[in-house]
Amino acid sequence: VRSSAEPAEPPAARRRARVRHDKDRTSFWNGYFATEDPWNYGSPYEQEKYQRQLEILPAGPIERALELACAEGHFTRQLAPRVGHLTATDISAIAIERARARCGDQPNIEFGVLDFSADTLPGEMDLIFCSEVLYYLDDLAELRRIAKKFAEALAPGGSFISAHAFVLRDNVERTGFDWNTFGAQAISETLAATEGLVLEQSIQTELYRIDRFRRLSPDDVATEPMIDHVPIRARIEIGVARNIVWGGARALRRDVARSERRQRIPVLMYHSVSDDGPAALARFRLTPAAFGSQMAWLRSNGFHAIGSEQLEEFIANRRPFVGRPVLITFDDGFQNFADHAWPTLRTNDLTAEVFLVTDLVGESAQWDAYTGPPTQLMDAGTVRRLSAEGAFFGSHLATHRAIDGLSSSDLAAELLRSRMFIERWTGRPTTAFAAPFSVTDRRLGRLAKECGYRIGFGGRHGSAGLDCDPIDLPRIEIRGDRSLDDFVAIVEAVLEER
Repeated sequence: VRSSAEPAEPPAARRRARVRHDKDRTSFWNGYFATEDPWNYGSPYEQEKYQRQLEILPAGPIERALELACAEGHFTRQLAPRVGHLTATDISAIAIERARARCGDQPNIEFGVLDFSADTLPGEMDLIFCSEVLYYLDDLAELRRIAKKFAEALAPGGSFISAHAFVLRDNVERTGFDWNTFGAQAISETLAATEGLVLEQSIQTELYRIDRFRRLSPDDVATEPMIDHVPIRARIEIGVARNIVWGGARALRRDVARSERRQRIPVLMYHSVSDDGPAALARFRLTPAAFGSQMAWLRSNGFHAIGSEQLEEFIANRRPFVGRPVLITFDDGFQNFADHAWPTLRTNDLTAEVFLVTDLVGESAQWDAYTGPPTQLMDAGTVRRLSAEGAFFGSHLATHRAIDGLSSSDLAAELLRSRMFIERWTGRPTTAFAAPFSVTDRRLGRLAKECGYRIGFGGRHGSAGLDCDPIDLPRIEIRGDRSLDDFVAIVEAVLEER
């Protein structure tokens, strides 16, 4: 939750940072290694990638090998038994010390601090590894200069191996990571265009490619490279998955953040995400597949999610919305939000705000009992966990009774009680509510403000704008009996309002 009046902007790419000189670059990497294992090297996804890099090693003995950007030595340890002598280097002395400790029982490894962009590389190498780091260079001109250094550091017939991820900046029409200004495609093309290097083999997945280049000997003849397309079998953890846009993108967040300002945004209202449930409630229930398609569409079209507090800040300051914000809300707090909706949201780098019926947390939706067995609600432990993972929570009052059936004292008591419990569970201020059954009356806004709320959603339908009263904001119901095309038309109509 943002605490200042500064309007929220789309999330920045997490893997790229420009540096002006060598000292900045060293500080940048030491900052990364302030936390041990910053990329979760032991994850199944990273280990599968390591194994494939070992599979692409050239046949025959490898006497002298150089690993650039070895980080904390996780891959170093696996590479060392495959070569005679390994020089493992990194720009960060912090990383080198950890790598040295990790590989202390492997006598054929020599460690050293080296900036491969600024420093001279050791020569006559039979093998050079340089993976997952070339994205961080300032630009393609620096990449071209360094690629020439790589070629010159190889002995004739030596191999250069590089693993890098595909990024949308290289090709927006294919699956890629939404980070960095260039990635695997540009890196591979640059290396292939470097005098003296020729591509021998490439292992390519939907997310990354691993290339082995050879430095041509004077009488060498280049042959057609071997290209292997392989699936990713390892589980992809959320920290990686949230940066992937599957199938390409129609718009990138950074681009629309620079070019688009708008007065109105969609606030989407959902209830349940499940394959099963009473027919009478089908309107309020999306299948996990349908919800996944909607969230993937938002991600591939440059949307980023905000919370109600951020929406209120924009309205209070009358500042145009930046890029393509969307506020995704869920009423009731069903357990199927945690089971189905939340993993999908995280995978698409989105969040949501859930309005809880606090007296019934951990029980079931008794207000729907007339349709059959009522749906399970999240318990307090689940609320705490999801809050820690980035979900937002607000009040759906305490009992889910319609407001027009409550006395003023009962309404105030429910507003206060639900707010108290949500703050206890999340450790955050609770400032937003949504009226049960979308029923409101003239008392609600006044009483809600007196009870400490600043943002409210009642029965109004439509997009939310800078001219709205934040205590009576409209939403757009996303029904379970509508198609993806209907969803797209609804959201695009709001975009056209600007």
